[in-house]
Amino acid sequence: MKRRTLLQSAPLLALPASTWAQSTYPAKPIKYIVPVAAGGGSDMVGRAVCDRLSKVLGQSLVVENLGGGGGVIASQTTARSAPDGYTLMQGYVSTHATAPATRKLSYDPLKDFTPIGMIGATPNVLVVNASLPIKDVNAFIDYVKKNPGRVSYGSAGAGSLTHLTAELFKLQTDTFMVHIPYRGIAPATTDVIAGQTQAMFPGLAAALPHIRSGRVRPLAVTGNQRHPALKDVPTMDESGVKGFDAQQWYGIVGPASMPAPIVKQLSDALAQVLAQPDFREKLSAEAIELMPMTATQFGDYMKKDLARWTELARKRNINLDA
Repeated sequence: MKRRTLLQSAPLLALPASTWAQSTYPAKPIKYIVPVAAGGGSDMVGRAVCDRLSKVLGQSLVVENLGGGGGVIASQTTARSAPDGYTLMQGYVSTHATAPATRKLSYDPLKDFTPIGMIGATPNVLVVNASLPIKDVNAFIDYVKKNPGRVSYGSAGAGSLTHLTAELFKLQTDTFMVHIPYRGIAPATTDVIAGQTQAMFPGLAAALPHIRSGRVRPLAVTGNQRHPALKDVPTMDESGVKGFDAQQWYGIVGPASMPAPIVKQLSDALAQVLAQPDFREKLSAEAIELMPMTATQFGDYMKKDLARWTELARKRNINLDA
């Protein structure tokens, strides 16, 4: 019996180790790194995705929160992990676009990672202090031009998406506003409500409570289409600022050089999750619209987004290493 069993096993034993690993993947729990502290929108997205992915893959995904350094620690850890499919990370616009565009990092956002797939994105929204007599983007542009140097905007910090989005707006509308950086979106929001600053570009999820309470007025969203949560608010493109796009996106990446079969298996599993009818509603609390993409499409998206913000940083002389 032992000889017969050994002979039957011989074909499997002859397979390369990588092929054997792929044929049994996933054979153990998968670590899913979220580059922020527990709690908050990004963490919620990661846990919701992992809960659904574990059911599709038939294996648990364990969320590990690695905050600090604006995602640098999480990105380094992921990039240095074995490319066997057992370490994944929730990459987002900061780790793979805006931060690399504005400063030198210890990792390459493209070469050191394998794209798996996009999860979704939430737009930013141009809001102004509710006391300003401004109802639309054109009126705001006119107001800024008539008050040179007297209009300021807040951001969640230098190099953040809220900062770069406002600089993109200034570039495309040929306007000037004074940048007031804060330590996070909450204090920046407090000051625009109080009238210490006149405008800002917060993420839609953070802005919605204040929009609904009437403490700030939304003028336009930055996505390619109107958002279901603000159906009456036009896009920047509809408002005359053509080609304007800035979104807080979330996707899944792994270390560079992951085997193609494992990448496809993970990408297909993510696509199944995003196709579940109730999953869109699950992420609606963070105003996220699902954006299914293949691994290749997601890789192309990250490359273009990085190039766009890098070019903006060059034009606006935004260099956080200086």
